[in-house]
Amino acid sequence: MKLGMFLMPMHPPGKPHAQSYDVDLETLIWADELGFDEAWIGEHFTSQWENIPAPDLMIAAALQRTRRIRLGTGVACLPNHHPVVLAHRIAQLDQMAKGRFNFGIGSGGFPGDFELFRIDLTNGEHRTITREAIDLVLQVWERARAHADGLESETDRWKFKLPQPRDWGLAVHMAPYQQPHPPIAVAGLTTKSETLVLAGERGWIPMSINFVPIPTLVSHWQAVEEGAARTGQTPRRSEWRIARDIYIAETTEQARREAKAGAQAAVYHDYFLPLLRAVKQIYLFKPDPSIPDEAITIDWLLDNLWIVGSPDEVARRLRELHAQVGGFGGILQLNYDWGDQQEKNFRSMELLAKKVMPQLASLP
Repeated sequence: MKLGMFLMPMHPPGKPHAQSYDVDLETLIWADELGFDEAWIGEHFTSQWENIPAPDLMIAAALQRTRRIRLGTGVACLPNHHPVVLAHRIAQLDQMAKGRFNFGIGSGGFPGDFELFRIDLTNGEHRTITREAIDLVLQVWERARAHADGLESETDRWKFKLPQPRDWGLAVHMAPYQQPHPPIAVAGLTTKSETLVLAGERGWIPMSINFVPIPTLVSHWQAVEEGAARTGQTPRRSEWRIARDIYIAETTEQARREAKAGAQAAVYHDYFLPLLRAVKQIYLFKPDPSIPDEAITIDWLLDNLWIVGSPDEVARRLRELHAQVGGFGGILQLNYDWGDQQEKNFRSMELLAKKVMPQLASLP
């Protein structure tokens, strides 16, 4: 099983941006030293907590400070981008990474970003744009490899036309380092996620967010299988990544105490729970719709959704999760800014890498 990290990122509002980016880079360096296989960095324009609007820049900086860990956008929200600009930025990043890069994409999920870019959710515009944009990115890369033109597009959101090549050096030329392109991953949130249907159709990496309970995770794999059936793909559970809030200490009692008093609980109390209540999506946490909204508290999350405990307890819970959903190939640990208690976060990461993951080596 692959060990990864999901760095949303997550910093308290008001923390200086430069200081918070230093924390993220230190975290990625530590993950690399511990042997994490991959890390995914989020993109948000209007969230003061999730304060990276350009994950490609964070990845470029981290590439210079790490040796082996694969780094990915987690995710590039395609409705936020002009496809030609994104195609060039991602291709250049893949060249700079010399292949140590994964291209995570999604349709977005933060209400402020939808408002900023004037995305109409009522008609599913964000999903339509996502499909159109990724197809154009792939076509730009195909033309770039051939130094060819013949591609143009005009919609309400963008227009472009690739210029005709000239023998004195004019051509669209920026193609990825990896052939034919970086591994593409698609994030899913809602039950039977349409973006995970897309992942199944294309044979791309499916990723499930940390908020959702077991029934939603089961539906995520059903969405992947549905998409794969449309195009004759063979979906592989070994490619499926599941994100989870994982916190580990030497004993389960210590881990629960520190998780409840630490950054993870603070983020949920001050950000995630108010946000999801405001947009009427608190249901995302619920394995049973009959659970009252007011029952979703920090204590409920600690008992029902988070994976918190000693190394042996967390290994047991991850094995249980693996069995409940029918198998998956990568666990992504959520990571938070612990401020002046960062050593607790780094110790949790270390216990996951060195004490938990060896216990999961036999999982198919």
